[in-house]
Amino acid sequence: MVGDLHSLTFAVAALLLAGAGAGFAGGLFGIGGGFVVVPALVVLLPLLGVAPDQTAHVAVGTSLATIIFTSIRSTQSHAKRAAVDFDVLRSWAVWVVIGTALGTLVAGYVSGAQLALIFGIGVFVFAIYFLLPERKGAPLFAAMPTGLPRVGMAGTLGAFSALLGIGGGTLTTLTMTVCGAPIHRAIGTAAGMGAIIAIPGTIGFMLIGLGEGGLPWGSIGFVNLPAAVAIVITSVIFAPLGVAAAHRLPPAVLRRVFGVYLIVVGATMIAKF
Repeated sequence: MVGDLHSLTFAVAALLLAGAGAGFAGGLFGIGGGFVVVPALVVLLPLLGVAPDQTAHVAVGTSLATIIFTSIRSTQSHAKRAAVDFDVLRSWAVWVVIGTALGTLVAGYVSGAQLALIFGIGVFVFAIYFLLPERKGAPLFAAMPTGLPRVGMAGTLGAFSALLGIGGGTLTTLTMTVCGAPIHRAIGTAAGMGAIIAIPGTIGFMLIGLGEGGLPWGSIGFVNLPAAVAIVITSVIFAPLGVAAAHRLPPAVLRRVFGVYLIVVGATMIAKF
């Protein structure tokens, strides 16, 4: 009994710490915090009684629930610095939500190990872009895509983000920077994309996990509410601090820091499984 109490106390303290890291990283990089929360939950959820074959799904679903609040808080802080392109958010929202719904359905047919592997490989791909020397001269594209290209990219953004349990910040930042947007504005807009993806994603992971046996107390499908609350308590406090740090860093430094961070996260997830 004492051992169980110690494990629970450690898990709660670690979740609060993970929330602080997620909030700061979410504000700094516009990522919603999923790249911090998912690896932390993979380690901590077994202490809360989650079975090994369900850990990755619960980690992704719970991460999406926390991103709703972290992203909203980060977006508010970035908007105060005029660093959010609300036109992009409005024009992409419908297609992103549709993609998120499709990604959630696919997640229901993917094993926990496969989900973790997809997460790790995806992170490494993103890291390469941000660690490469910044392209000089004109951007690859003159403006954000419209028409069918926008539908395809927005749908892919939503689907991939739902599979990984992230807010889509990395893909949004990547897309906007290759289309010529300053990285600070791309990051601010990416923070807003997080909530658009996380709300339907959370609902989807709740639904696909209904009826699953062996889930811990407080779970609705693959979303564990107590773990999500513990993370959100500190993430919304630290998100504005991350935003302030982002706007103090030179763009080139911000890109490199983000790339190194992604390498560490990807290696951690792949090694875990």
